[in-house]
Amino acid sequence: MIAVLSVLALFTSCETTDLDKTQNPNALTPESANTDFFLNSIQEDFVRQLEGDADNDPNDNWPSGGAVNGDGFSIFGAQLTRMMAMTNTNSQNYAATFQPTDFDDEWLNAYTGIIKDIRTMTPLAEEAGQTRHIGIGQFIEAYTMVTLVDFFGDVPYSEAFQGEEAILNPNLDSGADIYDAALVLLDNAIANFTGGVSTEPALDVFYDNDYSKWVKAANTLKMRIYLQRRLVDPNAMSSFNAIVNSGNYIQDTSDDFEYQWPGTNASNPDSRHPRYGLNYTGVGVADFQSNWFMNLMDTTDDPRIRYYFYRQVNAVPGQEIPSDQSLIRCSTQQAPQHYIDGGYVFCNLPNGYWGRDHGQNDGRDPDAFHVTAHGVYPAGGKFDDNRFEGVSLVTGGQGAGITPILTAAWVDFMKAEMALANGATLPAKTAMMDGISKSITKVQSFGALDPEADLSFEPSATDVSDYIDAVSANWDAASTAGKWDVLAEQFFIATYGNGVESYNFYRRTGFPTTLQPNRSPSPGTFVRSIYYPAIAATTNSNIQQKSDQTQPVFWDSNAQPPAAN
Repeated sequence: MIAVLSVLALFTSCETTDLDKTQNPNALTPESANTDFFLNSIQEDFVRQLEGDADNDPNDNWPSGGAVNGDGFSIFGAQLTRMMAMTNTNSQNYAATFQPTDFDDEWLNAYTGIIKDIRTMTPLAEEAGQTRHIGIGQFIEAYTMVTLVDFFGDVPYSEAFQGEEAILNPNLDSGADIYDAALVLLDNAIANFTGGVSTEPALDVFYDNDYSKWVKAANTLKMRIYLQRRLVDPNAMSSFNAIVNSGNYIQDTSDDFEYQWPGTNASNPDSRHPRYGLNYTGVGVADFQSNWFMNLMDTTDDPRIRYYFYRQVNAVPGQEIPSDQSLIRCSTQQAPQHYIDGGYVFCNLPNGYWGRDHGQNDGRDPDAFHVTAHGVYPAGGKFDDNRFEGVSLVTGGQGAGITPILTAAWVDFMKAEMALANGATLPAKTAMMDGISKSITKVQSFGALDPEADLSFEPSATDVSDYIDAVSANWDAASTAGKWDVLAEQFFIATYGNGVESYNFYRRTGFPTTLQPNRSPSPGTFVRSIYYPAIAATTNSNIQQKSDQTQPVFWDSNAQPPAAN
């Protein structure tokens, strides 16, 4: 039984109907409990831990709001790394940008949803010989606990679950110990994926009971763990390379570990990609895209831009049309001096790309049918074919997008980072270029999700090859630091849809140094770890709230936070 919180009365049930229209596992009696019900709930809660929730369903683990639209770790990471615009009221002050209450949902979902259900399901599965159920639970537990460490640092783990004995104030485990435990979980998961089994899960939403792919995913997650702690683990590189040499990891896009959102259904529950559900509405778009990120892709003719972003208009005030303070209040303002000095884009972009700057806290203008929306990848929105029409409730891919979690393209970037960190620039470039090619090919396949799209606007083979050649030339001409910038920018572009990856990379490497800075010239120190959730810090006497968010997690041994804050 979960014991991290002493407020178990707040325990909310986990809605499972996205995956299987059956009973809620947390409402079952021990006599009627079914491992498939638990596993369905675990899988859905796991995806929502990253992607958040679109409909505030009272039956799920997302009972409150937060500083971002829809919550989810991916959104926090994306905003901090300029892959989405960070625009909340306090966004010009890192110390105040995200507050403890903003992470209550993620904490509740992890501990009273995912991990609790895994710990309840496992003995039932053991008794029934359902080793595949157990292995999937072990994989998800490893990823979830590692992600909690990546965001919060030390968190409760070993004392949080004691069978029927509840410890209301579990001690914190070190992040390093939890990483070690995750590696053990993954080794055990691989054994459960390859050993004997009585019955397989009724619903495996990731690999449809193909356990050779589950083994590849488990090894890939181990590679990610070794990469993540390469600054503090002298054996990380050799451990990483041992898996590479085995060949048993995600190398092909067909093996990507991702969740395919069913789409189309808007309520009871909302089964669309949350970014679609929150932005393709009758009142327009709620999110703001990042001016830095869109500008990076637009000015480099990135062939993925029409898939990532859907422009509702073809002109932006202060660019092709006159400034309009009622729509973009900064369009009549001068850029702050540190933007001018650094040559950073400010306020508005040409070609209809309508977003916001990092730390722009202007409040909401009447721009919901003007700002750029999420596109067909990965959210299942519209492909940008110069329609320049507003969003609506049922359009484009109708939310049948994906949540990418571990992909073949990202593995190539992991190889590139390990190689570049070891001074091997040629292998690093080769791996990076492989990752770019895989990313572009995957993204282009999403155009067909939008049945109304004019796909004559898709990039041609020449467009793609010209882009790849330009990246190659930039790499060759760059210094070592410049190569890190090229790698980082390309990695950020390839990981669009998963801000956890970009946030970890940025803290681990300090690159790219090209990021648009905060609107404020003095925003304070960049967020190196998040405040403990209020619901944990106020109820567990062994969790002392951090004085600020400048404390690095265990694998971040850099003397300074990233410079481009």
